[in-house]
Amino acid sequence: MNKYESEVCSVFEARFGHAPARTFFAPGRVNLIGEHIDYNGGRVMPCSLSLGTYAAASPRADGRIRLVSADMRGGVIEADIGAVSALECRPECFSGFGWAAYPLGVAAKLASRSHSIGGFEMAVCGSLPRGSGLSSSASLEVLTCAVLKELFGLTLDGVSASLLSLEAERDCAGVNCGIMDQFVCAMGRRGAAVLLDTHTLEYGYFPFDPGENVLLIMNTKKPRRLADSKYNERRAECEEALRLIGGLFEPQKTALCEITPEEFASVSAVLPEPLLRRARHAVTENRRTLEAAEALEAGDIARLGRLINASHDSLRDDYEVTGRALDTIVEAARSHPAVLGARMTGAGFGGCAIAIAERSAAEDVIAHVSALYRSRIGYDCEIYTAETGDAPFGKDDNDENC
Repeated sequence: MNKYESEVCSVFEARFGHAPARTFFAPGRVNLIGEHIDYNGGRVMPCSLSLGTYAAASPRADGRIRLVSADMRGGVIEADIGAVSALECRPECFSGFGWAAYPLGVAAKLASRSHSIGGFEMAVCGSLPRGSGLSSSASLEVLTCAVLKELFGLTLDGVSASLLSLEAERDCAGVNCGIMDQFVCAMGRRGAAVLLDTHTLEYGYFPFDPGENVLLIMNTKKPRRLADSKYNERRAECEEALRLIGGLFEPQKTALCEITPEEFASVSAVLPEPLLRRARHAVTENRRTLEAAEALEAGDIARLGRLINASHDSLRDDYEVTGRALDTIVEAARSHPAVLGARMTGAGFGGCAIAIAERSAAEDVIAHVSALYRSRIGYDCEIYTAETGDAPFGKDDNDENC
């Protein structure tokens, strides 16, 4: 039992007066490559982390739901499963529950699909840095699916759990995200990256073993204040670009990432700025993700590093979602000779970046980046070594696509 499991069990016993039936874990995620294209029908390549969200839980016989978080201020949040099941899945119906809107939204979505759910008690805590863009909300949603599946004997596979979690985030929490986060939090595997086609949900696992290298997560510790507004703006820009060029193809393209870079070159003159650059990022990032899968299959981490560099450059210049903090930390990492590649990951405008570095020089890389970042930004970043981890549904039997 690690310290997070011990903590969540202690919180459970202190608040509910008895030991939990069992503990659970769902990982966070980091996206290696394929950024801002999940809503453009593109392919993404995330991996699940050994960092994530822990729960201690037990069923209740009286239909009451009692939730507590070790990480959030406040007491026990209570609701009745019948009342939750009767709620309309709209953000205004769940806003009063605070952080508990995520697990309660999952419970409501399961009930709407005629899954038989009773009352339960659940305490949660996380090892993910808050606000870092490593998918703490998706981790909590998938974790709730795993808890309720076990407590009530539900028939629920990983793809269904990820889709249901996505619906809960969109409809109950009001966050219009893509499928990537929930999918990898449900379906990731230790030692592997997931290549996911967000248009078709076809997926496969590719070995991600850095070997003599290491994956670093670099948290800028800058709040992502612009991320939501710019995310919606970029989605609208991509939709407009598709409207202008999708019909120029036969058959008509229904997503930007259905267009190859070669096809895009033949129609790009139709697009005004900044739509030209927004669409170019989507099209080229999709190609880079496919090339990254080839690199992993060949064990070519150096090539993966070059693709990661190109991804950040596109996000900075064409998509314009990086910002000073992310550019600074990426440039600091790239300036070290032991770094093979670095880029932002997540929504942008703050949060985290990743770097692949030679394992033997990892401590020196961390010290180098930390010092440069502080001298240029004025406050400390946080850098740690990332390990992949198993997701609760990652070993399902229905992996036909793998």
